[in-house]
Amino acid sequence: MTTAIVFPGMGPSRFADAGRFMLLNPYARKRLAVADEVLGYRVAERFRESGADYSEFAQVAFLVNCLALADWAADAQGEEPSVCVGPSFGQKAATAYAGSLSYEDTLLMTAAMARCEEEYFREHHQDVVTHSFTRLPADRLAEALSELDERGEWYEFSGYLDDGFHLLSLREGRLDWFKKRISELGGYSMYSMRPPVHAKSFAGLRELVEREVLSRFTVAAPRIPLVADQDGTVLDSAEGVRTMLLDTFDRPIDWPAIVTSLDGLGVKKLLFSGADNLFRRLDRTKRAFEVVALSPKTAVAARR
Repeated sequence: MTTAIVFPGMGPSRFADAGRFMLLNPYARKRLAVADEVLGYRVAERFRESGADYSEFAQVAFLVNCLALADWAADAQGEEPSVCVGPSFGQKAATAYAGSLSYEDTLLMTAAMARCEEEYFREHHQDVVTHSFTRLPADRLAEALSELDERGEWYEFSGYLDDGFHLLSLREGRLDWFKKRISELGGYSMYSMRPPVHAKSFAGLRELVEREVLSRFTVAAPRIPLVADQDGTVLDSAEGVRTMLLDTFDRPIDWPAIVTSLDGLGVKKLLFSGADNLFRRLDRTKRAFEVVALSPKTAVAARR
């Protein structure tokens, strides 16, 4: 059976949810020790103290945990995925797992990208959020969007996740109205993200990261097929991986395209390596694949 490893996108990340795994699991402790040395600070302590869901320290900790879970799965469960994908933030772990960047360089890249994002959104798009919603068929979504158009409101798609399930970036001042319309049209609002993500208006962030961050690293071709999260392209070159890492800032996620690509590669099983309450639960995912979920909580429970 062909297995793909999926490093999930990052939701709100708190020390209380992952701290026990980070401090007790031997694979996590090994990864954490390297991170502490490379970055020059104690990642777990900064993560615990930061209190911010998407801080630099939360992002680094999420990366550490995703890769540590993959290590644990390989040794403890004999999992040997032959395809790799990382939607949204998961790109970073996927890039390291596929060998396009060393773990050390991926840590440095992740921290530097987080600082760039903080700098950029401190000065730009301060009134923009990315909102996720589901159970809204195309015709009803079109109705809500046409009303935004009539009001001259700005919005851009940030993700296509499943039938009736989308990410949309819009002005925060219109968010309450939009959530109300979603409900009136039979849909269901989930959560809103700040800073916002994956929209073409954030091209300035892409340029900043390309100039200030990726210019410092040499990206290699992946050792296994790596599926781009923007359109499902199967990457086999260094330039393709580099482009994917930049595309994340100004192109939306397309999970249906990823599913189609994985199916074309003969994948039957998805191993989710990292805390995920989204992609593994999508109807499209469950219909197409056997799903195995690994998270800090399940890894800790497995030791008991």
